[in-house]
Amino acid sequence: MRTTLTIALAAALLCGCGDSSQKAAPPQPRVEGQSVTFAAGSPQIAALASEKIEPRREAVLRFNGRLVWDEDRTVRIFSPFAGRVLSIGVRLGEQVRAGRELALIAAPELGTAQSEARKAEQDDALARKTLARIEELHAAGVAPLKDLQSAQADVVRAAAERARTQSRLRMYGSPSAQVDQRFVLSSPIAGVVVERNLNPGQEIRPDSQGDKGLFVVSDPTRLWFMLDVNEADVAAVKVGEKVQLGATMLGDETMAGTVTNVADFVDPQTRTVKVRGVLENPGRRVKAEMFVTADIRIPASRGFVVPAKAVYLRGEQNYVFVDGGDGRYVRKPVRLGPAMRDGRLVVMEGLAADEKVVVEGNLQLERLVASKD
Repeated sequence: MRTTLTIALAAALLCGCGDSSQKAAPPQPRVEGQSVTFAAGSPQIAALASEKIEPRREAVLRFNGRLVWDEDRTVRIFSPFAGRVLSIGVRLGEQVRAGRELALIAAPELGTAQSEARKAEQDDALARKTLARIEELHAAGVAPLKDLQSAQADVVRAAAERARTQSRLRMYGSPSAQVDQRFVLSSPIAGVVVERNLNPGQEIRPDSQGDKGLFVVSDPTRLWFMLDVNEADVAAVKVGEKVQLGATMLGDETMAGTVTNVADFVDPQTRTVKVRGVLENPGRRVKAEMFVTADIRIPASRGFVVPAKAVYLRGEQNYVFVDGGDGRYVRKPVRLGPAMRDGRLVVMEGLAADEKVVVEGNLQLERLVASKD
């Protein structure tokens, strides 16, 4: 009796284990071409996660830079002569007109040029008088032809020398041949005296005035901005592009500028490209040498934005899995565009609006599709 009961219990246990094994087996997904379909309630779906794709929107690129004088409206003024500063006629920050005297310099070299011009005037006058006298004598038959020809040549030479010396004085802004050795350093443009690099009584030489010169006159109502642009962003910055410039003193406000030049080379030290633009500054609110930030808006273009982990590479082709709903997932080849700053990718071709892509478990789906290839 005991033996019979033991055998019955063992048989019941074996039957129970067989039923448990059959219940634990999950339903197998159906693979058809590029799609994988899971049965409703399949536990494998819980391992998959999807996100909706987004259309590309307007992007904002931000660059650092600084403001500098507009070189098209700036002059650096040097003295062509060595000498001593007698007086300074303007103050730093003063508005000046074109031709305004900036400084007066005692310049012996200018005195030499004035003396040469004065002598050339006297020689020219004497040569003309001599020619007139010889012409009268030649007409009376007293002076030979060779004397007349020699006098005519002397007049030509004297006139040429006078023209040369006077032209030299005009070039230095001193048309008078009066010998006073006083060189007037003047501004060739209207603007503001933004730099002054000399003092009364100072001795100056042409080779000791540096790169900035003795004065810098500029129009501060228009400035240049200089930006450092990374190599990856250069293609997005074009001549004529509008930028919004911000500075510490402006607070939350910005000022509009326009890109006018993009350098044709990369700075070997910073690996950036210099971009220059113009900023209208009528109220002189911002100043040269200020640090600024520049925002450039890139308009939206075609394509969709997807998480980087949704895209995988097989061979030479990129793929994503699209969540079609009801447990169905479809593999699609895609063509990528540029990577975005936040790590997401741009898909130019292969997706449609409002689709959802798999971001977790796509490699598991790939193995299922690959097993049927």
